[in-house]
Amino acid sequence: MKKNDLDIRIVKLILVFLLFYFSSYFQYIPVLLFNIHNVTPQIRVLLNLFSNLCLVIIFFFIYKDDLRKEWKKFREDPWGKINTGLGYWAIGILIMIVSNLVINRIVGGGASNEEAVQSMIKTLPLVMLINAGLIAPFSEEMVFRKAFRDVFKKRWLFAIASGLVFGLLHCLGGPLIEYLYIIPYGILGFSFALAYDKTNTIFTPLFLHTFHNTALILVSILRNFL
Repeated sequence: MKKNDLDIRIVKLILVFLLFYFSSYFQYIPVLLFNIHNVTPQIRVLLNLFSNLCLVIIFFFIYKDDLRKEWKKFREDPWGKINTGLGYWAIGILIMIVSNLVINRIVGGGASNEEAVQSMIKTLPLVMLINAGLIAPFSEEMVFRKAFRDVFKKRWLFAIASGLVFGLLHCLGGPLIEYLYIIPYGILGFSFALAYDKTNTIFTPLFLHTFHNTALILVSILRNFL
């Protein structure tokens, strides 16, 4: 890889990461346009949906050429790539479940991030099914898999960097003890990264991530409302 090309990829990684990290500021657009003063829990969920949609649109235009190429690769053998990815996901989810159980006993409860998501699911379940199940995975895969792999070409370095930062971003803002949850979140990101590296198309981890989030949200909805 030429130095100039690497520099561009690093800049792009920093750009998409900052867009993702500060994406909550997109929520000010409808707040200002519609002069919203009372942000109810329902409106908060809708604002979160809006910010995620903004990210999807921006990331699509940034990576549209790569997405087109990688979609062609995925279409060559979609079930083969999904089966390969499911193997990595299955191992990752097993380690995630075990580590979660251990950390829950240490912390004395669940992660703050997970509790916030559950609260939003209870508020507007169908919106959250669309938002967290279908829309958010696209943005996260563009940042933590696509952008990272463009910079980190070595398999294990890419997987570790992707998983570590993915896990860290899911723990920010919580108590220091909750940073232990970097392990289960990071393992999941690590398995998605390996699936991407193995199949060479972002649509493999995107499918896995969407399936994972959608399944968990459906379970939460059924548990809360049936």
